[in-house]
Amino acid sequence: MDIEEKRGCSRIEAINLLNYVYLDEEGNEILQGMGRTMNVSEKGILLETHHYVEQGQRLSLTIGLEEDMVDILGKVVYTRQERPSVYAAGIEFAEMDESAREILKRYIEVFNREHN
Repeated sequence: MDIEEKRGCSRIEAINLLNYVYLDEEGNEILQGMGRTMNVSEKGILLETHHYVEQGQRLSLTIGLEEDMVDILGKVVYTRQERPSVYAAGIEFAEMDESAREILKRYIEVFNREHN
């Protein structure tokens, strides 16, 4: 399903496994975990995880988009508890290389073509 956001960016409801790493201010690893995307856009994701992630926290994300893996640096915009031990965090993309950006764009375009 395609959701049009007030941000002017289309989000697709898609479940993709990912690895995330909490980073401190110097970029050092604090904690590592696994989660999944609930929706994806060119500007961010909704991350579902079993660990609470703090608003403002920087995360290094490795997301599996079909047969590709992309590495993206993101920032937690908000977190809410969905049910016991399950959290949803809105992640805004902060940095990604051009290759990751192209893979993400292509993934969203193909998804929209196949589901519209």
